[in-house]
Amino acid sequence: MKSIRSSKGFTLVEIMIVVVIIGLLAAMAIPAFQKVRASSQDKAVLNNMRQLGAAADQYFLENGTAAAAITSLVGSSAYVKALNTVANEAYPGNYTQGTPITVSGIAGARTITYVQ
Repeated sequence: MKSIRSSKGFTLVEIMIVVVIIGLLAAMAIPAFQKVRASSQDKAVLNNMRQLGAAADQYFLENGTAAAAITSLVGSSAYVKALNTVANEAYPGNYTQGTPITVSGIAGARTITYVQ
């Protein structure tokens, strides 16, 4: 008897090669994605810090003081309408004129300091 062999479909070796190639591509793409994500978060936090710094400077000028609480700077009737966090970061509660702004806990791992 003659055995009939179908040429349709893939062999196990071919499927394994495809899986390995996909795994290698993922191994290269995931760290690059995480680096871009961290950079994006840092830029968003830095932008928030710039806005808070500008709001604090305006508050200092208008009120003749050298310190301000975050509640004086952020709110519906304040200088910054809303402060959106992007990576569970913690903004300081008080701002003093001439003091750098430090935000910690960005994605639970990073800290950024903004010097005006």
